[in-house]
Amino acid sequence: MNDLPTPRESAVLVPVFRDAAGEASLVLIRRTDYGVHGGQLAFPGGKREPADASLLATALREAEEEVGLPGAAIEVLATLPPVTTLTSNFYIAPFLARIAPPPTWRVQPTEVAEVLPVPLRHLADPANAGREKWQLPGWPAPAPVDFWRVGPHYLWGATYRIVQALLPRLLAGEWEI
Repeated sequence: MNDLPTPRESAVLVPVFRDAAGEASLVLIRRTDYGVHGGQLAFPGGKREPADASLLATALREAEEEVGLPGAAIEVLATLPPVTTLTSNFYIAPFLARIAPPPTWRVQPTEVAEVLPVPLRHLADPANAGREKWQLPGWPAPAPVDFWRVGPHYLWGATYRIVQALLPRLLAGEWEI
């Protein structure tokens, strides 16, 4: 018998774009310091609402709410393999999308502290990767955590696992960005 609660459905948009110099980047957000994922790097996204027709609709709604990215600026390229969070019990459906970034990001200040475009070359550089033992609230013991350094921040957890699986495919040119 499974005593675990059913994971909560959520979805994220995994935005990619090329800047004026042709450099391919992912768009991450840093969440505000509040809530269960406070301060963490993530993709725009969140919980599925009853009015959302699908998890893709959730990802698109959240991208517009959190960073002001309208549907007209988004071209969905692929549905990526889902991931689950290890401690907060979320099932996350990621959707890869090529975007036209706005001149200025319009963030929802209660949820998003900043928008961070991260060049793929930064994530591909082994000097920016790491592994350390961390002890986080709710963890029974310290555990090794893989991450990338993004400025003063760490990209880890479910977002790390999405990027880890996706990065080789992006670098190989599986999709035109």
